[in-house]
Amino acid sequence: MDKLYIIIPAYNEEANVLDVINQWYKIVEKISGDSRLVIIDDGSKDRTYEIMKEAAATRKFFLPVTKPNGGHGATVLYGYHYAINQGADYVFQTDSDGQTVPEEFWEFWNQRERYDMIIGHRKGRQDGFSRIMVTKTLKLVLQLCFHVSLKDANTPFRLMKAEVLKDNIKLIPKDYNLSNVLVSVIYAKKKKKVKYLPVTFRPRQGGVNSINMKRIIIIGKKAFGDFIKINKYIDKK
Repeated sequence: MDKLYIIIPAYNEEANVLDVINQWYKIVEKISGDSRLVIIDDGSKDRTYEIMKEAAATRKFFLPVTKPNGGHGATVLYGYHYAINQGADYVFQTDSDGQTVPEEFWEFWNQRERYDMIIGHRKGRQDGFSRIMVTKTLKLVLQLCFHVSLKDANTPFRLMKAEVLKDNIKLIPKDYNLSNVLVSVIYAKKKKKVKYLPVTFRPRQGGVNSINMKRIIIIGKKAFGDFIKINKYIDKK
């Protein structure tokens, strides 16, 4: 039986985290075996981790994890290493803001053996015009820096074979903030078997987004320089 680890980063998500646990726990409960739902608290300042611990008391397939604050991308990367170290066969990643729909997971799972990664592309997004423009800009930047064209490089809805992921996240700098973007880029440059499927992307279901436009611009400026350096490193490897 395939062992699935669902990895979800969380920061100050006390308004959402219990609903997210309940929704995604149904997935691992149905697959059962040694599969686990792992939510990683990224040093939240609210009750996120306390709620997670309370929920874990009655959910044997749920593992609450906490760590010092390092940012979304670094927490995702931490989760990938955690799943691999626990012997996962497949790693699925989504976010804790309730924007993705768990029922759409099964189409990904049913095709898991055919691809190294199945990633969602967000159609009819409901999270605002500014976020859509960020995604379009990122696509252009990735074409310029890495010479790859990706439908939606940063979608937080992706299923990956753990063995392939293990080999390729070695190319990602420790605690890197745009780790999912680099996973998508590396798979494209190395011509891995990747499938894009349309997914729903709803408005945030509660709480406040910790990423604002000012922070996006700061991250974007730094990312452009990083991408050029990382592309040279990837090509060497």
